[in-house]
Amino acid sequence: MSVLDNWDQWKGFLGERLNAADSKGLDGNSINEMAYRIGDYLANEVEARNPEERVLADLWKVADEQEQHTIANLMLKIVQHK
Repeated sequence: MSVLDNWDQWKGFLGERLNAADSKGLDGNSINEMAYRIGDYLANEVEARNPEERVLADLWKVADEQEQHTIANLMLKIVQHK
């Protein structure tokens, strides 16, 4: 089963990656840029596997770059506060 199959598993996976980046000393800007790149890749290259991912992909595709950065930052906040 892929982490993309289940929303809670996906959030857990993102949270683990965020903690790993933080523990390696990456600053907030680097982490935010990484989240943006991951979001862009997923929205453009990976088929959504659950309703939550479909909503994110649809939002990403209609957003401009600044809004996409906001979406990426919000995803980081979601996994930081779970």
